[in-house]
Amino acid sequence: MNGETTDQPPTPIYRVEIEGHLDCSWAEWFDGMMIDQQPNGISVLCGNVTDQSALFGLLKKMHNMGLTIISVQRVGFK
Repeated sequence: MNGETTDQPPTPIYRVEIEGHLDCSWAEWFDGMMIDQQPNGISVLCGNVTDQSALFGLLKKMHNMGLTIISVQRVGFK
């Protein structure tokens, strides 16, 4: 060992709100994000997104499914 550390940068956690209710069975399709159905007819997906290209891919999947994206927020880091 040469004493160098291989610290990985922290992984961002994103929260995405979409219009309509998504069943939790869609979690795997959305890269393991947790899905929470709100009483107001909104689904909230929350989870780790490795980088900006992964975030773009996730949003593109939602767009291709015809889902209405209400908001996207970075809420922290893992």
